[in-house]
Parts: sequence; C-alpha cells; structure tokens
Amino acid sequence: MPTAPLKTPHVAQPGPSRLAWLDALRGIGALAVVGEHLTTWAMPWLRPTAINLGIYGVLVFFLVSGYIIPTSLERHGDLRAFWIGRLFRLYPLYLAVIALVLALSWWIPIRPEVARDPSSVAAHVTMMMDAVGAAGVLNTMWTLSYEMVFYLLAAALFVAGVRDRRGVLPVVFAVLGSVAGLALTGAPLTGGWLAWLSAGAFVVGLACVVSGRGRTAAAGALGVMALVLVLLGSRVPWFGAAILAVMFAGMAIRRWERGEGPLWPVAVAASLVAATPLWAANAGWWWVRPDVWSLTILLAAGTFAAAMAWRARRVPALLAWLGAISYSLYLVHLPILLVIMQVAGEMRWSPPLLQIGVGVLFLALLLPASWLSHRFLERPMQLIGRRLARRPPGVLA
Repeated sequence: MPTAPLKTPHVAQPGPSRLAWLDALRGIGALAVVGEHLTTWAMPWLRPTAINLGIYGVLVFFLVSGYIIPTSLERHGDLRAFWIGRLFRLYPLYLAVIALVLALSWWIPIRPEVARDPSSVAAHVTMMMDAVGAAGVLNTMWTLSYEMVFYLLAAALFVAGVRDRRGVLPVVFAVLGSVAGLALTGAPLTGGWLAWLSAGAFVVGLACVVSGRGRTAAAGALGVMALVLVLLGSRVPWFGAAILAVMFAGMAIRRWERGEGPLWPVAVAASLVAATPLWAANAGWWWVRPDVWSLTILLAAGTFAAAMAWRARRVPALLAWLGAISYSLYLVHLPILLVIMQVAGEMRWSPPLLQIGVGVLFLALLLPASWLSHRFLERPMQLIGRRLARRPPGVLA
C-alpha cells in the first residue's frame, strides 16, 4: 500500500530515522498480505484463523497512510505538488502490473468478477474500483480504492481548512459505517455509468488541481464525490466507511502525538468499527465474524502502538528495506504467485516439505522482482514527478 515518501535530513552522526518506524510498519504490512496469499494456497496449516493476516496487514497500511498523508500535505502546503507526487508514485507500477496481468490472460484468465466491458477500464482509471462496485484485475487492488478515496478527502479537507484537531472524523466515519451496516445490504448506486461519471470527474478535477484553474473548487468537488462513492457506490458501504474511520484514526493519533488533539476518539472509533459486524446485514465473510474481526483490529492497533513506542530507536534494516519496496511487494507478489500456482497446481494437500520448498521459491523470485520494479520503475518515476512538481504550472519541459 502506498504512502508519502519518507524523507530524513542528512546528519553527521548516524542514527535512527525520525520516520523509519513507519517504513518498518509498511514492511510488516506487506509481509502479512504476502503471507496471507501464500499460506492460503500452499500452506493452510501455517495460516492463522483467529485473525485474517491479509486484513491485518492492510489495516496497518491504512493507519500509516492516515498518520502521514494529511500532516505531510499540511506541512508542504502545495496541493499541486502533492497530486503530481501521488500520481507518479502510484500509477506507473499500477499500470505496469495491469499490463502484465492482461499479457498473461491467455494463460491465466482474468478473474471472473472483472466486468468484460469498457466500464471496467473507466473504474481502473481512477483506482476506485471498489468504490464504484467494480472488481480489479488483481484482487489486491481493492485497497487502492480506499487509498485514493482518502487522498481525495484529505485534499478536500486541506483546501477547506479543516484540520480536525478534536478527532471528530474517525468517530463520524465509524458511526456512518455502523448506520450503513444496519440500513444497507448493498450499494444504492450501481451500474457502469458510475465508473464513467467518476472517471470523467476525476480526470477533469485533477487537471484543474494540477493546472491551478479552479483548484480549490475542484479539490472540494472531488472530495465530495469520493465520499458519495464510498457510502452509496461501494459494494459493502459499511466496510468502506469503517476503512476510512481507521485511516482518520491514524490522523487523530498523529494529532495526539503532537499535542494537538485527544486520543479517546480513536478508542471510540475502533470500538464502533469492531462492533459493526454484530448487526451489519452484509457481514457474512469469515474474517468479519465479530471475534476474528475484533482480534484483527486489536492486533493491527497493537502493532502500530508498539512501533510508535519503538520510534526513537533504530529499526531492523530488513524491515526498513521491505518498507521501501512495499508497494512493489504488494502489487507484484500476486502475479508471481498466480504463475507458480499455474505451474505447480494444487498445493494444499501436498507434502509439507514440498509446500515449504515452493514457498521458498516464491519468495526467492518475489524479493528480487520487487526490488527491481522499485529500483527501475518506481524510483525513476518518482524523481520525474518531483521535478515536474517543482516547475510552475503550464511549464512541461
């Protein structure tokens, strides 16, 4: 899952990076998601059932995004640079992975949930597939929908001057999720038109933001659109609102850490999010059973709290490295796993030693592939984005 680049000033004495603990959290989150998919396919005896390992990793990612994105935006105060940076951070690898999946579709068919019509393309343009009721070509891409929604909401709040120093937002979204769980069994707004309309608004709105023409109005309109899509267009509205509550809880934690707000709203929001499956009409999946869902949330919160307590110390280099390549790990691991699954076949009832061997082979391919995509695709495109962001609007070369 992507977050803002973590920069640290040069110092004469080597020491722990001020935000290195966030890199470590991203590394943990990426490993958890990879572990969920690997154990589900090859090593079910190693897969935990008291929690959902993948959702645990995703919640850690979302807390990191909530913690860093709004304050980073406020600190730099440049909405144009923020969006140029986000677009060059997110889209190059995202598009490359989509191209890879499509190139392999003659051998490994695209998942049947993906609509075979142009509206699916429109949904992928915005990354907000889940928010418009569409499926991504990779099932891991659903989380990018909420990252993008959160960026749009954070930008809208920024231009509106809303800083939420009382921690209201996580509670508001937790309440919205609770109400949606009672009132809605599905999305009130459905159909391909939603993907087309949101894609058009997204492209035009971001063009206005980057060019500076109507920037404030465009950012506000995009934020409103994102909110409407999550609450009325996503396949499970209560879940989308709950995810946003988690992300805004990360923002509230950052405010509290800086002495700018209370911490109790985070506890209230977490309690509501954890309790919602008790009454939500659309909550039949095993990992949102109240016991599994609550324990997963508790473990993600505990991991984030432990990392905060450790933040003044040096983090393990391996975790920091995994955090640096975490976006590549997240998007690249599933295509590699799908290829290995196609070659190896069903592994769940194979001898344990064979399962472990295939798992080791998978990691031996994944780690260098992720490093290569980070080194030769992600980083160069991020550098191009930074150079473009420094140029005045209208200057392209």
